[in-house]
Amino acid sequence: MSATETAVPTYAPAKGGATVYLNVDGAVKACEFYQKAFGAELAAMQPPDAQGRTMHAHLYINGSSVMLSDFYPEHGHAKVAPAGFSVALHVSDIDSWYKRAVVAGATATMPVQTMFWGDRYGSVTDPFGVSWALNEAAKR
Repeated sequence: MSATETAVPTYAPAKGGATVYLNVDGAVKACEFYQKAFGAELAAMQPPDAQGRTMHAHLYINGSSVMLSDFYPEHGHAKVAPAGFSVALHVSDIDSWYKRAVVAGATATMPVQTMFWGDRYGSVTDPFGVSWALNEAAKR
């Protein structure tokens, strides 16, 4: 069932110390993708407007908040491509996280491998252009 077909709260408390807030073209679809790719839980969402855009959605991913909205050029929020950042997910069992994201439709950008700092790391790019860095801490 999609977010627009269910009664979803419009507010939920933030989790984690820093909150990622993404602007994407298709926030409702991005929420649905993140549920499949990263096991996200839809915590809250403002109802979509007549064009299917939402001004605010709130997900819980891996114990932290990720918030997002569509672009609203008529209100000064023009569409721009994501650039210069990645969202880092510190996970256990990185192989299953990576595989789930790719199966859901993310593009593999760096295969999971043991890095020079000792952790296992890999990255994907989602269909909305956002880069996700997956990291599994080495057993120390």
